Amino acid sequence: MKHLGLTIFVFAAMLWTTAAEAQTVINKKQPNILWLFQEDLSPWLGCYGYEVQQGQTPTIDAMAAGGVRFSRAFVPAPVCSICRSAIITGANQIRFGAHEHRSRRGKAVLPLPNGMKTIADLMTEAGYFCFNVGKTDYNFEHSKVFASIPKPLTKTPWRARPDGKPFFGQIQLKGGKLNTTKFKNKTDRTKVTIPADYPQNALYREIVAEHFDSARMDDGIIAGILDRLKADGLLDSTIVVYFSDHGANNLVRHKQQPTEGGSHVPFIITGPDPWVPAPSVREDLVSLLDLSATTLAWAGVAQPKWMEGQNLFGEKIVPREFVATARDRCDHTIDRIRSIRTDRFRYTRNYMLDRVLLQPQYRDPKDFVKDLRESYADGSLDSKLAEIYFGERRAEELYDVVDDPAQLNNLINDPAYSAEVARHRRLLDGWLAQGDSGEGDEPEIELEMADNEKWGRGVNPEYEAIRTDSDGDGLSDQWEVNNDRDPEDGKLQFEFDCGGWQTEGWKSSGKVTNIAGRQGFLDFDLIEGTGSIERGGLGLKPKNVGTVKIRLRCSRPTELTWSVNGATLTREKLSSSTLLKEVILQQESSGSDKIETLRLDFDSQPGATIEIDWIRAQ
Repeated sequence: MKHLGLTIFVFAAMLWTTAAEAQTVINKKQPNILWLFQEDLSPWLGCYGYEVQQGQTPTIDAMAAGGVRFSRAFVPAPVCSICRSAIITGANQIRFGAHEHRSRRGKAVLPLPNGMKTIADLMTEAGYFCFNVGKTDYNFEHSKVFASIPKPLTKTPWRARPDGKPFFGQIQLKGGKLNTTKFKNKTDRTKVTIPADYPQNALYREIVAEHFDSARMDDGIIAGILDRLKADGLLDSTIVVYFSDHGANNLVRHKQQPTEGGSHVPFIITGPDPWVPAPSVREDLVSLLDLSATTLAWAGVAQPKWMEGQNLFGEKIVPREFVATARDRCDHTIDRIRSIRTDRFRYTRNYMLDRVLLQPQYRDPKDFVKDLRESYADGSLDSKLAEIYFGERRAEELYDVVDDPAQLNNLINDPAYSAEVARHRRLLDGWLAQGDSGEGDEPEIELEMADNEKWGRGVNPEYEAIRTDSDGDGLSDQWEVNNDRDPEDGKLQFEFDCGGWQTEGWKSSGKVTNIAGRQGFLDFDLIEGTGSIERGGLGLKPKNVGTVKIRLRCSRPTELTWSVNGATLTREKLSSSTLLKEVILQQESSGSDKIETLRLDFDSQPGATIEIDWIRAQ
């Protein structure tokens, strides 16, 4: 957590400068405000142009026709607790330490930074009755944020308010998580189009169609809510906002990923004058943090300094040059990604290059993930899909999301886009300069909580710091169990096939490219013709090691040197080959009492590529 303390300190200093503590009521007339907050739903609706949905989402489409539909709205994070923590405070999660999924709770519970409040707190102070029906899922202590709603009133929670009080409420909807098994109005499976970044097969056709079914089913639920508001005579005096926390849950490049699919959401506002303007479609870039600011403006509450959004219907609307999305740990899968969306492009920066993009995760038991992994393993997965799911992770990505909304073609190294790359780097750097608590390490107590049986066991190197390695092979007992290895065999075994830690602790020296290759391999270029990789942190007994082999290939003739504890044991001259070959590195004990470091040196021609499949003691 080397940078987190400084970030929070700077942020807290900002909070104390809040004008009049952001509680001044500037408009005595206060409308009712209701958020219809969906889970896990992409904007796959009739009003968003999906032909298969025409006439099938009538309630939501009517809201869009009578209100304001935002065609390019994006969330600050593509997973529920992080996104919700940001929206209810109006600040991006990386500014105040809420960036790790389901953190700062339980044994690690923490309140918001001193002086910071939720929108509900500010609205309550401004005279509103504030309620929430359904999940909150905030990454901070929030037990007293909302009023308690009696169970008989959960379908009409506004009835619990005292007479004369306006209400600000949230009703949480299942959205993409609805069970549509018994739903009658099924989508015609033959008419759905599978997004280009997923396998074009029957399984994914069903996944896509089911998501359309979820939207249809939720449309009926929303109709019931609006009918109850109308029956109580409140529909004409209530601003109703409809939106989602992130993209589709069963599409692994949507939920949890800061992609177009993961961060683009439906966003519709309907309500009376003067708070909601005449029916329209807004094409400007919008962050859901703008909803936070707009909600306060409706209530006549001055916007506090910590909030990053703007009133969408203010007198002076500054068009956004970009919207930002960030992803950090989700469940037990550790990552750090920052992404910005401009008018035409999406630029993404990846920080953890020792893991592939489709890391081991909580959805691994699902058929749609098994299909991806099995297809990759047997070589039948389309080459472009193999690259975007299991290929080497790039430090940067740039996509023309107008022509390539599925983000298949990374333009980062295309000279024709060098000016756009420079512009997007500058924009992201400026945004991050305002504070990023994701720079530091997550506290051990949170790692211990994340590494659990419910969502899965962690296979990232960060967990190794809190685990025990009994047999000295450099991999913790739990990590080996998680990867179907024997934690007590005391043998060298590096397979590079985990996906959540491609290098398995090997590090490079010399001028070489990233050694973490596609899943199953170390893969690197010798920029000047020489380079090495080394594995330290071992405590192996030589008698347990035996014969050590490596399976690899070299694009050009290469001399390989194998060293143990700094002493050279083997030199081999390898010919260039397109086929993987097995080479014996050692057959006898190194003579040391303990094996602590291993090293491989490569001497070839500049630009030579080395690809290693595995290193094993036989």
